[in-house]
Amino acid sequence: MSSSMEAKPTVLITGGSGLIGSRLVGVLAPHYSLATLDVEPPDTDLLDAGFIRCDLTDDESLREGLAQVRERHGTRLASVVHLAAYYDFSGEPSPLYQDLTVKGSQRLLHNLRHFQVEQLIFSSSLLVMESVEEGRVINEGSPTEAEWNYPQSKLAAEKVIREERGDIPTVILRIAGVYDEWCHSIPIAQHIRRIFEKQLESYFFPGDTDHGQPFVHRDDLVDCIRKTIDRRTELAPYDLLLIGEEEVMSYADLQDRLGKLLHGREWPTIRIPKTVAKAGAWAKDQLTASEEDEPFIKPWMIDLADQNYPIQISRAKKQLGWRPSHTLSGTLEQMVTNLKSDPARWYQENNVPIPENLEAM
Repeated sequence: MSSSMEAKPTVLITGGSGLIGSRLVGVLAPHYSLATLDVEPPDTDLLDAGFIRCDLTDDESLREGLAQVRERHGTRLASVVHLAAYYDFSGEPSPLYQDLTVKGSQRLLHNLRHFQVEQLIFSSSLLVMESVEEGRVINEGSPTEAEWNYPQSKLAAEKVIREERGDIPTVILRIAGVYDEWCHSIPIAQHIRRIFEKQLESYFFPGDTDHGQPFVHRDDLVDCIRKTIDRRTELAPYDLLLIGEEEVMSYADLQDRLGKLLHGREWPTIRIPKTVAKAGAWAKDQLTASEEDEPFIKPWMIDLADQNYPIQISRAKKQLGWRPSHTLSGTLEQMVTNLKSDPARWYQENNVPIPENLEAM
């Protein structure tokens, strides 16, 4: 190892090529020696991202990947930032929830026994929390109630980590939905798309329009992770923190704001019964001609329309000295500006099918 690498503590990042991991690499690179594990290399110009091809669903691949980490960096890891997980909005069951998110976490912990690990950071989801009635606020002690595959897998992975981390100091971050100026948030992108394209569904909602969910800007999340790593010697042996913006836009506020930004007027919302919404979602799904045109809204989502997740982040402020510097409401205008200035790129960035009449919009 070179002296420059020895001078920097090593951070291992799983899922280092993803939306969060790729940005984290850029922020940490000047301060830490990096080892990034993923199945695909990152889209980055950094000369030393420390990429190692590795599949956490495969025992041999993980052993070989961590062997390369030992060879390049030694056995002492300042922090392991565990971002790798499976995420899908289709609602369909997938073995990857178990094989990657849950068992992948277990495999990682078993193989980390050969290292001296100063800290493990696990990126969980705020969606593992139980929704609350209007006027109440969620904190770290609030009940959990994961209601679909993705948060269920995160909650199961949390349990595995608690039971099998051994003496590795651990921080669980329950993270709100992530976004940036190009959106990169599946539910927000779909919401923008429906109003931008003036789809019929954009006028109807089967839940309480005064409810809402918090989000967090990608740069704020990366800053949070950086602070968690920097303060690793000051934190408790096990901690759990909620990470997101305390300002929550209700569905109605988001609807009206997007209507004004996209079309210069408020966008009316008609509340409809859930039974009607489910029937409509089912019928549209059945009539879809191709996989590319498959509708985003599925019948199972209708039951979750009333979810409400206002959060308190006082522990993150105190433990990490962190608070968000962005807000979703303050970033929507730039999202829409980017959409209008380069719609083809915006659709591509958000993996949304480009409509045939895009030029006319």
